[in-house]
Order: sequence, then C-alpha cells, then structure tokens
Amino acid sequence: MPYQTVCRFCVSGLLTLIFLLIPIQAQQTYQLPPQEIVDILDAPPLPVTRISPDGVHMLFMYRESMPTIEDLAIAYINLAGFRVDPQRNIRYSPMARLYALQIKNIETGVEHDIQVPENANIGAVDWSADGTMIYFTHITDEGMELWVSEIATGQSQRIPDVLINNVYGRPLQWMPGENIILAQSVPEGRGPTPALSPVPTGPIVQESDGTPSPVRTYQNLLTGPDDEQLFDYYATSQLLSIDITENIITELGEPAIFQNVSPSPDGKFILVSRVVKPYSYLVPAFRFPTDVEVWSRTGELVAHLASIPLAEEIPLFGVVQGPRNHSWVNTDDARLMYIEALDEGNPRIEADHRDRVMVLDYPFEGNAREWTRTGYRYAGIVWGEGIAILNEYDRPKSHLRSWLLQPSEPDAAPVLLYDRDPQDRYKDPGSPVMTFDSRGNPRMLHSSDGNSIYLTGQGASPVGDRPFLDKLNLLTKETRRLWQTGDDHYEFVVDLLDPDAERIITRRETRTEPPNYYIRHLTDGSLTPLTEFNDPHPQLTGIHREMLIYEREDGIQLSATLYLPSDYQEGDSPPLVVWVYPMDYTSPDAASQVRGNPNRFTFFRGSSHLFFLTQGYAILDGPSLPIIGEEGNDTYAEQLTMGIQAAIGILDEMNVVDTERMGIGGHSYGAFSTANALIHTDLFRAGIARSGAYNRTLTPFGFQSERRTFWEAQETYMGVSPFTHADKINQPILILHGMDDSNSGTYPVQSERLYHALRGLGGVSRYVQYPYEDHGYRARETVLDVLYHMVDWFDRYIKNDRVTSN
Repeated sequence: MPYQTVCRFCVSGLLTLIFLLIPIQAQQTYQLPPQEIVDILDAPPLPVTRISPDGVHMLFMYRESMPTIEDLAIAYINLAGFRVDPQRNIRYSPMARLYALQIKNIETGVEHDIQVPENANIGAVDWSADGTMIYFTHITDEGMELWVSEIATGQSQRIPDVLINNVYGRPLQWMPGENIILAQSVPEGRGPTPALSPVPTGPIVQESDGTPSPVRTYQNLLTGPDDEQLFDYYATSQLLSIDITENIITELGEPAIFQNVSPSPDGKFILVSRVVKPYSYLVPAFRFPTDVEVWSRTGELVAHLASIPLAEEIPLFGVVQGPRNHSWVNTDDARLMYIEALDEGNPRIEADHRDRVMVLDYPFEGNAREWTRTGYRYAGIVWGEGIAILNEYDRPKSHLRSWLLQPSEPDAAPVLLYDRDPQDRYKDPGSPVMTFDSRGNPRMLHSSDGNSIYLTGQGASPVGDRPFLDKLNLLTKETRRLWQTGDDHYEFVVDLLDPDAERIITRRETRTEPPNYYIRHLTDGSLTPLTEFNDPHPQLTGIHREMLIYEREDGIQLSATLYLPSDYQEGDSPPLVVWVYPMDYTSPDAASQVRGNPNRFTFFRGSSHLFFLTQGYAILDGPSLPIIGEEGNDTYAEQLTMGIQAAIGILDEMNVVDTERMGIGGHSYGAFSTANALIHTDLFRAGIARSGAYNRTLTPFGFQSERRTFWEAQETYMGVSPFTHADKINQPILILHGMDDSNSGTYPVQSERLYHALRGLGGVSRYVQYPYEDHGYRARETVLDVLYHMVDWFDRYIKNDRVTSN
C-alpha cells in the first residue's frame, strides 16, 4: 500500500495562501532561459559520422542545432498510427535541418564537399554497396526529391520527375551489388486528394464478437471511412527501379501500400508485403492485413506466399498465428524463411516450443521445410559466411538464448552459444561485428581464415562500462579479448578495417574532450586521429563528474552520477536536482549492476536537465531505482522510496550538497516516478514532471514491464497512479507536456487531468502545454521555453528558499 507521509515543509503566511488561490491560465509567448543556456544550445552540434562499406571514406553530415516552431507548425493528418505531411506526401517528423555533407578519405586524410542543393534540407542518406556513391533526399515544399552523388568527385545530380513517398514502409534502398535504387515514389497521375464530405453519412460502428482483443493505447489511429480514403491516398506508392548508370527508371508492379520491400541477396527477386483491407480503428498500420508475395526484379508476380490477417486479437505480448516475419536467408541467393507460432501466439499457453523456423526455396511454392524450433519466442537472426546466429527470448522470465546454425546443413543440430538473462549486463558477450558482402548484404565479419567472428559490447563491470572487442572461435567456441577501453577514457569500436582486426576505427572521448574518431593499431596500441572535433560548449569544461556506488537498505547495490557546477569549491553546499527514470528487473543481481562510465564527455542538448549546472545547481543524474520482481509494481512505492532514500543518504554522508534544498524531476516514466516520489517521500521541495502518465487505469492492458491487465491487478494499478493520490502531492509541481504527444500511454490528457486534480485540491502547480510537440521537445522556441520554466520553478521553490508545501 502507498506510504503515508507528513511533509517536512509546511505552508505559512497569508501571501502564500493568496498565491495558491489565484488560478492562472493564459496563452503566453515563448520565454528565454538565462543567456548562457541559449548560447550553448545555439552552438553548432558535432557532425554525424558514417563509415563507407569498404572502409575507405568517412561521411560527415552537418545539421543545425534545432528546428524552429515554424518548421513544426505545418498542417498534418493522423493516419494509422503515424502523422502525414499532406503537402509533401511524406511522414511528418520535423528534425533539425541537415544542410551539408562532407567526405574524408581515411588513409590520405583528403576532404571534399558533396554537392547539395541550395538551402538543402537533407533527409535519408545511404552508401552504395561498393562505397563509390551515396543517395540522399532533399525535402522541398513540393515533396521529397532523390539525389545521387559520386564520392570521388562530390558531384551530385537529382533524379528527375521522381518524388519519394516515405509515409509507410522503407522508401529507399540499393539493389544488391548494383548501382540501382529501389524506391517508393508518389504515383504519377494519381489524381487530386479525395473529396471528403463534411456531412457524415452515418455513425461509425465497431463491434466485439466476444474474442479477447487487448490492445495498447495507440494513438493517431484511423477514425472512420474518410481516414481510410486518406490513408489509401497518401500511403500508396509506386515501386521504382532507378538505374543510376544507365539513367533508366522502371515502374515495378502496380501501386500499393508497401509494408516491406526486400530484394533477394542475388537481386533477382523482390519480397513484397502489401497492406490490404480491412483496416482497423484499434491498431496501427503494422497490424493491418498484408499479402506477402515474391516479385521478379521487373515487377511480375512470381509467387503468393501468405495472406496475414488483421492482428486485432493478439494476446498481450503475443504474436500473430500462422506465418510471419518473412525474409531472405542471406547466406543463399534466393531462399526464403519465415516464422510460425506453435503456441497459438499466446505466451500464457504452456508449450515445449514457441515457434518454428521454416525455409522455402525457388519457385517458392509447395510445402516449406522446417529448419529448427525455438523453446522461447523467436527474437531475430544474424547471418555470416555459411553460419547464422538465432536468438530466442522469454519475456516473462527475462531469458535469452543464442544458437549457432549452419544453413547449408539443415540437419545439423543447433549449437547453444549463450544462455543468459539479457538484463545481466556483466555477462553480456557482445554483438557480432557486421560488414557487407560484395552485393551489399549485411554479414557478420569473419577472420581471414573463416574460423572466427568478432564481438563488441559495453563491457559492463563493477567499475563501470568498459567497451571491448572479442574474437570468437567458431570451432572451439572460445573467446579471446583483443582490446578493451582504458581507465581514463571511454572508447568503443566503430568498424574493423581488416578481417584480422589489426586496425580498427574507434570513437574516443574523455570528461573534457569530445568524441573523436581514431584508427587504433592493435599490433602496437598506437592511435592515428581521423577527426579533430572541438568542444561545442567549452564554457562547461570545468564541471565535476563522479560516479557514486552505494546500497539501499535491503542490500541491493545502486549507482548514480553526481555533477557539481564548474565553480564548485570545497565546503560549498549547492541546491540539488535529482533526475530519475526507474528500471524494471526480474532479478536482484541484475538490478545491482553498475551502469555508465565517469569518463564520458557530457553533452548539453535539447531540454536537458543538465543545464541546471549553469545555474549553480548540483545534479544527481540517473540514480538507480530498480523495481524488482515479475510483479514488481506491487511494491513499486516501497522500492522507489528505498532507492531515493539510499541516494540521498550517500549525499548526506558526502556533505557536498544542501539536502534541505532538493528538487526532483523526470521525463515520461521519470515524470510518473517524480509525482510518486512527491507522494511517498518528504525529501523534496518541488518537482518537475515532463510528458508523463499519471493514471494507470488509462493504460489498462499494461505499462512498462507490467504484464497484468487492470482487471487482474486493480489495487496495483490504482496504488501506483499519482492521480489517485493527488491529494498527497503537497509540494509544487511543474507539469509540462507536448500537445501532440503520440507515445503510447502518455497522451496529453494524463497531464491535463493531474493538473485539474491538483488545482481542485488547492495544490501548487503550473501546467505548460506545447503546441506541435510530441513526446520529446524539438523546436528551438519550445526547448528554450521548457528550460525557462524549469529554471524558474526550481529557482522559485528550491534555490531561493521559498516556503513550498501544505
């Protein structure tokens, strides 16, 4: 049951009482935080970097720091789980403008620019298989153009008379081993937008036939026949084959809504999943019915593989019955595989095997052959030279198994590689290093003798994350460590420049040096710098950062990162901001593990809470707040409180902050936990809750890792809901929310109802709603305004020692 607490800070004084009784509600102009915050946010960010498939070049992509509210404030429509910009016929997802591309030769260091359009607004960018070309998209008022660039010269040309449709599916990809682009385009001559009558022709009727159909709280769904017409209009694409060398554009098949388009490894066939009716008003497009087919590379139907029905009745955490996840076997020229459930797709049904893996050869007709079965749910496969690693996952038990398979020997028994808890980061063996074959198909990188593959991982340990590179011998299954980051920096593997890992590309950073790229020579340990990116905010270089390790009262080991402002002197006692986001675990051992690395460079981006450092606050960032157990939410309040008390306890011992002047904040699940911390503890003077969910009865079919429904665990759902206990939020709370939040479970009504409850109960709160903003905040005006309110709130109720509670 929730804790009953008495707040340490009591309201007194007539002026405070009068302030609480005055409701304030108004449209305001965007505000600015202190100028030093503005300057940091407006500084150009470091470029995004990609290595070419052949390891010869680096591509640098330069973007602005943030989009503007004008960029966001365009008309869009909600369709089938996403948003569409109807003017451009593209997915609505405004981002900071990517405006420049640059190439650098890794061996010679020679750099040159890639030609881009004037006032470029670049979207997708991708390398050709041989690394000699890239394509990129350019977003204009008319739509999304397609451009192609030669790496050697930097010259670019637009593909004429083609507008890309990225509303649904994968809009662009290279055909294997060829300078041919497979593109989804806006169909030529499709006609005007459907004429929708403002007068309804009747009601919208939905009916349940008695079959359980639990669904998550999806948003932006279709709502009626008019939306169905618009979905057809904007999501329908014409598939094109664009031959760059011959300058030939060929239409493939008829226009359709493509959920998946995937060429075979030899490029002779195309696997196609087309969305078909009936549509749904309950689930997004990825659960709509699909016809799965194989086409020739010229667009003719070769085989119909499956008709996958509408997935409205999938059990919670289950999968669709029948064939699913059709894909190519990447070790063969044109062999298909798919997955089929053996437990009706229901994880609550007892079964020796959950799934089976089926393979189907050309001409893709007749009965498929069973390749292997999985005891847990199929969780993906990666391909190598004549081998594959298949993963299976049991979500309720948090258990992962990885098997080594030989596709060319279907009768060979799978060999178990790993059997572990994926939450146990200390035992994480890492992930295979990937490369591309000559056709551009992704493969695990093998050593030159073919007997080994390479693994990279975070290298979690009791002293923090220490990324590594290992070599796994496929014959002996023995692993040898080739390299691991040192104690005074943070460095991880980006790519291998040769099959025997004598030279690798790494990304290295320290507390005071931003990430830069290097060639690390494993034979002698030397480093050759590839980039010299400067500190984007040198005014913050002097901040103090320290990893803390401590225990909560039941012996669970916890960790957190403590930041102190750059002007901190021994004996100072700055106010503290605690920024939280709990994690769910099935085992105490996994919950006790240390996370992070104190040697990482600290970036100040977006609406980060770290900006409080510029205003004289200390920050306890990401304190471990594990919620442990398969039904851990039954004791959520107790575990949350223990974790917070343990963190504050270690700070009390250190005597480096003023624990009488503390605020707590968080985003999303962190906002939910912030409200709960104010309810169940009396440690904080005020809180900041951003884009959270506060009434779990509005997410009745589960939240976070909760697998029970509201009707199976009513007391738990009610007990963890801050809305239910709003009368116990005695401290001032700042509530912020994007008005277009599309994240499942955190729709804006969650914040609206909490604010109304607090206002009705006489609580101190401020509710700020941001037009055109989603779950995260993007526009420059919004980001600055968020930081203004955050600083103003904590300055008012924490730093300046105002009386704050009732």
